Amino acid sequence: MFSALAVVILVGTAIAWVSANGVLSGLTTSDALGDAAKSKDGATNILLIGLDSRKDQDGNQLPKEILDQLHAGDGNEGGYNTNTLILMHVPNDGSKAVAFSIPRDDYVSVSGIKGYSRAKIKEAYGLKKAETESALVKKGVSDRHELETQSREAGRKATIQTVQDFLGVPIDQFAEVNLAGFYDLANALDGVEVCLNNPVHDSFSGADFPAGRQTLNGAQSLAFVRQRHGLDNGDLDRTRRQQAFIASVSAKLRSSGTFTDIGRMRKLIDTAQQDVVISKGWDVLAFAQQAQNLTGGNLQFSTLPIEGFQKINGQDVNKVDVAKVRKIVQVAFGLKSAPAETPRGHSTVDVYNASGASGLAATVATGLTGKGFQQGEVGNAVATTNSSVAYGPGASGDGDVAGTLLGIQDVRSDSRVPRGHLKVVIGSDFTLPAGLEPTTAPPPQAGAAGEAAAQPTGSPKPGGVDGSGIPCVD
Repeated sequence: MFSALAVVILVGTAIAWVSANGVLSGLTTSDALGDAAKSKDGATNILLIGLDSRKDQDGNQLPKEILDQLHAGDGNEGGYNTNTLILMHVPNDGSKAVAFSIPRDDYVSVSGIKGYSRAKIKEAYGLKKAETESALVKKGVSDRHELETQSREAGRKATIQTVQDFLGVPIDQFAEVNLAGFYDLANALDGVEVCLNNPVHDSFSGADFPAGRQTLNGAQSLAFVRQRHGLDNGDLDRTRRQQAFIASVSAKLRSSGTFTDIGRMRKLIDTAQQDVVISKGWDVLAFAQQAQNLTGGNLQFSTLPIEGFQKINGQDVNKVDVAKVRKIVQVAFGLKSAPAETPRGHSTVDVYNASGASGLAATVATGLTGKGFQQGEVGNAVATTNSSVAYGPGASGDGDVAGTLLGIQDVRSDSRVPRGHLKVVIGSDFTLPAGLEPTTAPPPQAGAAGEAAAQPTGSPKPGGVDGSGIPCVD
């Protein structure tokens, strides 16, 4: 899918020009934030919503010629999933902003949606929209514009509430854009330069590009940020593409004189008026200077971690550690102090698999060696439920470190364990922590156009995308 952040940066930076030239009217606003609690330190938390909808603001299908350009099927795919969710924190003191991409398949708690207590985070919008529209029809509402407006507003509220509950931080402003908006944005910029590490050819998204730096038009840009088939980590690599595209847009803004080009500014404002929804009461004039700072590379992107994958009701979903994810975001947003660095171990570790899951002992042993431990024996043991860490003489501290890294509570001394050694037994109660998961993943298998594709087995790649240039990505 695509990212709303590029549009927000453009709109925010352009507002001063817009106001001076008398064309501020026409921007669509939403009251979905209501009177929710806001940030108290003067910072601004902005939720950027990329809606995978093939419909305009009135619920009308996009024209076939546009759908063909977008490689978006016949218009029935996508629904109202929020396939891009990015939460950006802009400090009030001018220091570097941070933005977290939220993987769209994270399985999280939802509230206020009939029949659901948990769902993929991308589904909150569409589920609440459908519920609201059905209730309105039962009340006798038949006007298409009113049905679309009210039900989308309910979808926005559900999405905002879900993200706030998930991450435990306030949301001060938001912006929403759909497929057509992203396409129009790239065209209004007269192309965006990107960089690929490898050539790609994907019939599902339409991505067909050589390796290296190249300038993409609107349709090509959308293919670039929508591709997930053929990428080692599927959706997670696609998220990195979105982040890289935003960095490339920022680089273009710095170098192209966009904000002194009246013709190009009018194109951008036309795009905003047609395709973008922003929160009501947003003082975009005040935000304009902050947005210009963001185009100077003063922004760092990251993707929130996942703990693996599972099937729920026939769907592939991301497992998430809510406490861990909240801590990452809240520390980055300055709401909590950074945790102390986890100490590294030095002892030799013997790992025995008693869980029945093939290959788990080797995976754990490899993960622990990456944390400073020395690899000892790796083998199987009699099946047991309870995972444990036993330490020999001189290794009590490393026993505690290994227990913390593995999430194992049963850590104890054992005189049968040699000096300087640990004995780790992996029982059936064991869940592999994200930090010890393998870093490689097999390529996903191609599935049906739209949603279907085999899930990757990796986590988001370490590090993030720096918004200071044109990064090369897979």
